[in-house]
Amino acid sequence: MFRPAAFYIGLRYTRAKRRTHFISFISLMSIFGIALGVVVLITVLSVMNGFDREIKKRVFSMWPPMTVTSVAGYVENWQELEKILLDNPQVTAVAPYVNAEVLITHANSVQPAMLTGVQPDAEKKISGLSDKMVEGALTDLVPKGFGIVLGEELANRLDAIVGDKVTLITPQVSLSPAGVLPRYKRFTVVGIFRAGSGFGFDVGMAFISLGDAQVLFQMGSNVSGLHANIKDLYAAPKISEDLSKQLTQTARIQNWTDQFGPFFHAVKLEKTMMFFILLLIIAVAVFNLVCTLVMVVNEKESDIAILRTFGATPRMIMMIFVVQGAVIGIVGTVLGIIGGIALASNVTAIVNWIQQIFGVQLLSSSAYYVNYLPSELQLQDIVKISLAALILSLLATLYPAWRASRTEPVEALRYE
Repeated sequence: MFRPAAFYIGLRYTRAKRRTHFISFISLMSIFGIALGVVVLITVLSVMNGFDREIKKRVFSMWPPMTVTSVAGYVENWQELEKILLDNPQVTAVAPYVNAEVLITHANSVQPAMLTGVQPDAEKKISGLSDKMVEGALTDLVPKGFGIVLGEELANRLDAIVGDKVTLITPQVSLSPAGVLPRYKRFTVVGIFRAGSGFGFDVGMAFISLGDAQVLFQMGSNVSGLHANIKDLYAAPKISEDLSKQLTQTARIQNWTDQFGPFFHAVKLEKTMMFFILLLIIAVAVFNLVCTLVMVVNEKESDIAILRTFGATPRMIMMIFVVQGAVIGIVGTVLGIIGGIALASNVTAIVNWIQQIFGVQLLSSSAYYVNYLPSELQLQDIVKISLAALILSLLATLYPAWRASRTEPVEALRYE
């Protein structure tokens, strides 16, 4: 016996003879089962990656990665704080802001909103607000111009369009001979942005010039805080910790994980659980592979006995069936990878085609944040799924191969 004998015999057993068509059919079903499981896993994880990407794009296009405020509610000499933040190599941009909750009225409609005063040029380096404009431009917010940019849904509820005058009512009050009156100011709508539904940006946010906000809220040259952009979003907790050691105890540092960390953790956990749940599809195919190999062992008992009489060792007999099972697992995995990549790459177009043909909307942005099925292939997912399928296939061969290695030649050939 030469060394590759187990390999060649194992490959030979994968081909059907006339009297073993049924076993070969089950082997084929095992291959298709493994391939189907790999296709489903790659496609589902790619879709979840797509949703994760789109959600992050919507969140970080409007929400700053890091915010520095003060326990006093305002920041004096914010230029010095800006310099300290920019000295950190992980901080790429800083923008001052003033924000407060207000009521916006127009055409007998009243809507609450978070009003934020920004410097348009500095804000472009922090968020993607300027890219979200559907009417007007963020640069139309100029000091003493008293212009305002509204979210699309907020503008619809107020029945306001570009050029309309809206009234802002602040929580601050003014003393007059008539008593205590709320402070209000009329602004001109100069732009409308659309950030997408799901997080309430379009219905709950409005922007004005930083200078106008300082005047409106009587803050002088002070600001509410500073927004900061960083190189690595996932390093935000570490950067916050480093900055807290440099700043005074009155400084408050918040990052995106404080607001959205639990949400993205839940998405990651859901993806992990989906991987293990859908891995059961491959496990079912693997059980089928076990049954296939057991039947092959029973059908090949006389062949095994003859090989043993020729000097084949139990280890060699075991390797013959390990090779056969490995071939089924590898072929199924490779077919699954090809099919999974093809399906995941075109799943968006396929779903859009189905929606167009049947005239239905399968996904609504009000429930799923997007109105289409996104997909993003990641190499690490493909590698992880492939390894899982191959390992399960190899494990499935152990019992049948061990059983084959225990075959006694005398018993197997007694009734031949």
